[in-house]
Amino acid sequence: MEAVGNGPKIGIDGPTNPMVTPLLTDLYQFTMAYAYWKAGKNNERAVFDLYFRRNPFGGEYTVFAGLEECIKLIANFRFTEDEIAFIQESLPSSCEVGFFDYLRGLDCSDVEIHAISEGFVVFPKIPLMRVEGPVAVVQLLETPLLTLINYASLVATNAARHRFVAGKSKLLLEFGLRRAQGPDGGISASKYCYMGGFDATSNVAAGKLFGIPLRGTHSHAFVSSFMSLDEITERSLQSCDGSNVCEDFVSSVQTWLSKLKLSYLLGGIFGETNQSELAAFISYALAFPKNFLALVDTYDVMRSGIPNFCAVALALNDLGYKAIGIRLDSGDLAYLSCESRKFFQAIEKEFVVPDFGKTGITASNDLNEETLDALNKQGHEVDAFGIGTHLVTCYAQPALGVVFKLVEINNQPRIKLSEDVSKVSIPCKKRCYRLYGKEGYPLVDIMTGENEPPPKLGERILCRHPFNESKRAFVVPKRVEELLKCFWPGRSGKDREELPSIKLIRERCIEQLNQMRPDHMRRLNPTPYKVSVSAKLYDFIHFLWLNEAPVGELL
Repeated sequence: MEAVGNGPKIGIDGPTNPMVTPLLTDLYQFTMAYAYWKAGKNNERAVFDLYFRRNPFGGEYTVFAGLEECIKLIANFRFTEDEIAFIQESLPSSCEVGFFDYLRGLDCSDVEIHAISEGFVVFPKIPLMRVEGPVAVVQLLETPLLTLINYASLVATNAARHRFVAGKSKLLLEFGLRRAQGPDGGISASKYCYMGGFDATSNVAAGKLFGIPLRGTHSHAFVSSFMSLDEITERSLQSCDGSNVCEDFVSSVQTWLSKLKLSYLLGGIFGETNQSELAAFISYALAFPKNFLALVDTYDVMRSGIPNFCAVALALNDLGYKAIGIRLDSGDLAYLSCESRKFFQAIEKEFVVPDFGKTGITASNDLNEETLDALNKQGHEVDAFGIGTHLVTCYAQPALGVVFKLVEINNQPRIKLSEDVSKVSIPCKKRCYRLYGKEGYPLVDIMTGENEPPPKLGERILCRHPFNESKRAFVVPKRVEELLKCFWPGRSGKDREELPSIKLIRERCIEQLNQMRPDHMRRLNPTPYKVSVSAKLYDFIHFLWLNEAPVGELL
């Protein structure tokens, strides 16, 4: 779909969720737009910063996500007649009809968007997006931009934190759809968890929409739906290379189960296994011989689930197939994973089955950062983690708290003051840079006025805390990276940054996280990352602050 109006003709599809329309905003955006229009201020040039004030989850970093959906909204921003009719019904009847004619002609062709690239690690106070344009239009964008950025960045950060605790070598699977806050929460979670470092999702719709790898096996219901081996009517299975057919795969499995019972290394671990569970495993293996992964905790993991799985896996191995592994969904995951690994290794040793000891072990069961950390401390043999509720609901922190503040109107800087210093905004149109040290780590993010010269390599720069006079430091950067790039040029004629694929954003995110200093990343008591302003901007902030703050009078 091409952008509407008089702006640049750029082929950008509409938002993924069809509910993301110009109506996805708060009523007060329309009341303000009308008041701007009524006062003749609607076309005044305004600059807003979109940023957050505090990193989530007690950490010291955030992953920026949701930018692509914002650009899709902006590229296709136009009111339909039905939407205008609804707005007219919702506003007071005293509103002049000329305002609704004004809405008919609105688009974002005169809006300019500068943003940090999606997938970047970001920090408080630094603008994630700078939105510039006619004040009434930009005001209408506030709420949809916030809703598209807030949850996306929160869940991407949550995913990145789980990845950090789990370690780079573990497979992370997002299993949260059934516990997400509605369909859009589920779809968004799958997208942004993948962006934040997860490897796959169970969400089929997200797999189709975004090309995310899919993973899934069976539930306890499948296992308990079988009663006996007699239910398996089709018992033959062709070998993996197609060279022969096992006419009675069930008998082959039973033979292996008998061998395991008589095993020297496994003697006494189990007796009679649950035969209905065995029937379920055999049926699943017959359906998916190349993708056999069994949920082994329906009845008893070590006395039934693991032996039954291994018998089926070994029968598959005889036909040239390799079982993927098991899933543990309850119990002491550290202990059970270690015991399962010993079981697999004993089979490899006694029956000389290459790599059987490395059979995959997946764990689920309401996992979160804390349980992953505890498993690491206890010692475990889990290869993959399926994580749902705590991941997609962001159970540890429900919102990021991104805000949208006016910083300039008609080239005049504006500031929002508050008795809470953390809520004081940083005025004027700014440029933002990341300064790197000699070891390659980012040292500090610095904001400057738009017309200030950029920081130079090897040149000493004074970096100041925006509000604390005593917090300041000199930095000699070994690399300087400008953070804000033009993703929607409006009528400026600037080059537009392309929107990369989700896989490229994921790679960027992983690269960004890898280059952060370890003490900024740790779960407990991480070192705060420094966010600063230039000396010139610091002086201007405090000049404006004093200028705007009312002077008290003592009587």
